[in-house]
Amino acid sequence: MARLIAFIDGSTYSESVCDHAAWIAKRTDAQVEIMHILGRRSISSAPGNLSGSIGLGARSALLEKLAESDAQAAKLAQERGRLILQESKARIEATGVADVETRLRNADIVETIQEYEDGADVIVIGKRGEAADFAKLHLGSNLERVVRSSSRPILVASRAFKPIEKVLIAFDGGASVTKAVDFIANLKGFDGLDFRLLSVGTETAETRRKIESARDVLRDAGYIADARIEPGEPEKVIAEMADAGETDLLVMGAYGHSRIRNLIIGSTTTEMIRSCKIPVMLFR
Repeated sequence: MARLIAFIDGSTYSESVCDHAAWIAKRTDAQVEIMHILGRRSISSAPGNLSGSIGLGARSALLEKLAESDAQAAKLAQERGRLILQESKARIEATGVADVETRLRNADIVETIQEYEDGADVIVIGKRGEAADFAKLHLGSNLERVVRSSSRPILVASRAFKPIEKVLIAFDGGASVTKAVDFIANLKGFDGLDFRLLSVGTETAETRRKIESARDVLRDAGYIADARIEPGEPEKVIAEMADAGETDLLVMGAYGHSRIRNLIIGSTTTEMIRSCKIPVMLFR
């Protein structure tokens, strides 16, 4: 792996993002690029239509004060962003990762990913942002947008980093999870980890053939890997395994259906990220 991008926002998840990024970088000898996105709307206080509400002179004076306030807010946001980046860089470097760069952007996060992801192998992002630090059932507003817009693997960091030894691959036989298996097999950075491929649902000959074939791909790459099929609902079975400490990292395909379909019947991806208290690596 050559490079990974870690997005931080100053929330309690930022430290975890740095720790997960450092964990990958140390295993793969990767360069880490830390990005902090200010967001255009967060530093703007553009007024609504004030015509007819106040006199022309007072209106002009108010607009001037608002412009000054916006300039000051933008300056403070820049200073805060640089401080967050400095602290995050120091946190990652303290783990022994030498190649760490920082970048401060005033843009939309999806636009930034589309601009910079070509040279990246993995993107790391927190499960929740600043506005949702303590909302356990609320995901960050940008998370689904990021995952849907990127062709790179997305590691969604949990609230706090814990040592990763056991990896669960939620196997449904689809193209996304096949991509995940091939990525891990070719990465050569997960040596020593224990991989388990799990298919949840009714066992068929075809399901058994596919999951054992995927297991063999990992074994041929030198990894410890096992495969099993369990009855039940994926969301419930996998969440229970995570809660029981049977896995430290969940790998799965992401958002295989349109936003409209997800709106109507829900999304397995969203439910798994929401319910599991472990990091989740998503592939599309």
